[in-house]
Amino acid sequence: MKKLTVLSLLIASNFAFAQQKETTFWVNGVCGMCEKRIESALINSLGVKFADWDKETLLVKVAYNSKKITEQKLHEILAGVGHDTQKVRAIDGDYSKLPGCCKYRTLDKH
Repeated sequence: MKKLTVLSLLIASNFAFAQQKETTFWVNGVCGMCEKRIESALINSLGVKFADWDKETLLVKVAYNSKKITEQKLHEILAGVGHDTQKVRAIDGDYSKLPGCCKYRTLDKH
């Protein structure tokens, strides 16, 4: 009986671990305000455990629960706050809401 309980716990823990995923993808932005917006949009989303965007490489690293959110949804969330990703381009209305210093389509990185 004890072996069965231990085996059940191991299977359950492996199942829970399998739901946790990590991904890295390109997100356009130019400054610290962009970084804060990108990371906050992701971290405040259900299922996201960690988000870190690098201003130099334009890559965001995200840890998330794949049972609660999809990778596609991560891209859509960022496009929704005005940032193009490698899979989803922000609509002009969302992009236009960005502060002037964050308009990466027309500005150089700073």
